[in-house]
Amino acid sequence: MSASVKSLDPRRDEIWARLSTVSDPELDESVAAMGFVESIEISDSGEVRIGFRLPTFWCSPNFAFLMAHDMREAVGGLDWVRRAEIALTNHCNAEEINRGIGGNLNFAETFPGQTEAELDDLRATFRRKAYQGRQEKILRYLMAEGYTTERLADLTMGDLTSLVIADSKFETLRARYAEIRCEFGGPDASDDIAFTTPEGDAIDVNNFKQYLTVLRRVRINTQFNANMCKSLLDARYDSAGE
Repeated sequence: MSASVKSLDPRRDEIWARLSTVSDPELDESVAAMGFVESIEISDSGEVRIGFRLPTFWCSPNFAFLMAHDMREAVGGLDWVRRAEIALTNHCNAEEINRGIGGNLNFAETFPGQTEAELDDLRATFRRKAYQGRQEKILRYLMAEGYTTERLADLTMGDLTSLVIADSKFETLRARYAEIRCEFGGPDASDDIAFTTPEGDAIDVNNFKQYLTVLRRVRINTQFNANMCKSLLDARYDSAGE
């Protein structure tokens, strides 16, 4: 079932809505939009089983683990869900990942002796890239609307929130940027500068062109990887034919 299609069971729609908030950390695209969710099973007692698949048999286990963990947390947060089970299929580490997620183990416990690192640093690295990519998109949109570099550098979150542009694309860009903005540089207060570096510094208007080039490079790399993953998934499972 497509995430955009309403089902007869409202519980399925709630689950799809939660899954739409879970991103592939490397791609900054939701598991629902990427087509990674293969099946949803709901029992009368409120037990949910999510089947998911990835583009290749050897997709990175750390990303697979993060997605499985985040899906379980997102779906398990629904008040009517008694238990959320995540089942990865057709993956070289599916058995280990399913056992680890089902047993509430962390990544190092799931792969003992193979890694000493947890995934917080990896997640932070790709959230930084997501921040840069989302910022580049909305900056370029506003520049096309006539906003100068100086005006963009002075915008606060309150200003950005109150902008009236009758375009659903802008609404999407703004919502996605606002969602991640609060993770960088403090709370999402209305008087905070809207566009800062990932470190929380103000954008240097004298080097804005170079700054935008860096953002574009990050965004294009992420977008290329997402498109490649979609193509591999379609080829592996003939999703287009489905």
